[in-house]
Amino acid sequence: MSTRKRHWLMKSEPDDFSIDDLARVQVEPWTGVRNYQARNFMRSMQVGDGVLFYHSNAPVPGIYGIAEVATTAYPDPSQFDRKSKYFDEKATREQPRWDLVDVRYVRTLKRPISLDDIRAEADALGEDFALIRKGNRLSVLPVTAAQWKTLLSLE
Repeated sequence: MSTRKRHWLMKSEPDDFSIDDLARVQVEPWTGVRNYQARNFMRSMQVGDGVLFYHSNAPVPGIYGIAEVATTAYPDPSQFDRKSKYFDEKATREQPRWDLVDVRYVRTLKRPISLDDIRAEADALGEDFALIRKGNRLSVLPVTAAQWKTLLSLE
């Protein structure tokens, strides 16, 4: 039985880690997710799933590149590191609370797809597109195949 490739949008602040950083290192663990729903999305990711790399808290927020999921979920080591801003005193190695996946660079977009561009396509993306839903602050979001195609057509 084969599993269908899924798609995701993952947000990062470019001052912390940008698409250019991912291009330089090629593969990076997606550390620091501290929201249970976003964590659960990462737990359901499979190797090869597509990722839209979104720069948040940027002069022009938007999608700047494409990556892919390189590993299945495993415990985020930053939860155990007392010096990390992502340390979680309730997490133990026997019962970790937070997982991550590694992401692999695919390509940088020819031009960023700005949040304004994305909002202009709200009707085509549908009501279920979480990025433009009011109040949504998740750093990891599912994207349907149709939404993926619509978003990449904006490039």
